Amino acid sequence: MAYSKLEYIWLDGYEPTQHLRSKTRVAHDFSGKLEDAPIWAFDGSSTKQAEGSSSDCLLKPVAIFPDPDVKNGYLVMTEVLNADGEPHSTNSRAAIDEDDKDFWFGFEQEYFLVDPETNMPLGFPINGYPEPQGLYYCGVGARNVFGREIIDEHLDICLEAGLNVEGTNGEVAAGQWEFQIFAKGAAQAGDEIWVGRYLIERTARKYGIAVDFHPKPLGDTDWNGSGMHANFSNGFMRDTGGEENMKKICDEFGKHIAEHIAVYGADNDKRLTGKHETQAIDKFSYGVSDRGASIRIPISTIEEGWKGRLEDRRPASNACPYEVASRIIKTVRNVKP
Repeated sequence: MAYSKLEYIWLDGYEPTQHLRSKTRVAHDFSGKLEDAPIWAFDGSSTKQAEGSSSDCLLKPVAIFPDPDVKNGYLVMTEVLNADGEPHSTNSRAAIDEDDKDFWFGFEQEYFLVDPETNMPLGFPINGYPEPQGLYYCGVGARNVFGREIIDEHLDICLEAGLNVEGTNGEVAAGQWEFQIFAKGAAQAGDEIWVGRYLIERTARKYGIAVDFHPKPLGDTDWNGSGMHANFSNGFMRDTGGEENMKKICDEFGKHIAEHIAVYGADNDKRLTGKHETQAIDKFSYGVSDRGASIRIPISTIEEGWKGRLEDRRPASNACPYEVASRIIKTVRNVKP
């Protein structure tokens, strides 16, 4: 009898930042289709999602990808339901108000690879710091690149799984990396980022390396933090645009600073200081090619006649992509052409 191994992936109930969880289900004669992946249960009392006296929570499959790393394997992204089938309070995917596929997202997921024995990023000595930032960004060579074999393997696995990864690069700090995901709609964008995060965690573990998604793991130092920059557009921005309209959209974001920051990741205040390619967390600005602004207007948007995408640079590396994309959609919809 043919069998498949389905890796069910979900988000736990820890606050203020949820963690990935997973467990494996063996299925016989599985078709590989999402609709044939059954709802499954787990012990919510062990993930801060239920009390021990009533601990059953449900996993509802919402996206499925082949698992290139596992024989007959599938990666099953799920959302958490209560025992009665209603969405759990921690289920931010089900809380998406609008999931308009007309909205396109390109998330730039940054993170650090960390040696768990020293708790320092790869490339950092046990005491002190390596050479200052400068040659690490898109760097080449053993003095500037740390963990490249992990990154290459992760990229291959993501592509073979069918994730729409558009690229990867070394970031400005030693041991810091980034991958980019493009997707349409808040739910799909979130699904693919979470599965991409799961795969980098699993891939790095094979090498005995940890992944740190904290937005400022090196604290108050002269080293960049990690973000999840959100590039976004809808049909109007791509097809009509115009300088006046694009600036109106930027201005609308400036009216909702608190609402955006609330879902842009825990400890983001340690990263959004106004230094290291960020705007201060309590301020808002936008500008063409300005990586120190809250929203960067890419030069490609200008060259296309002010048509295309904008980049919100404030989301932190540990932010929930479902919440970030949902909030962006809500703000853009406030703008009437």
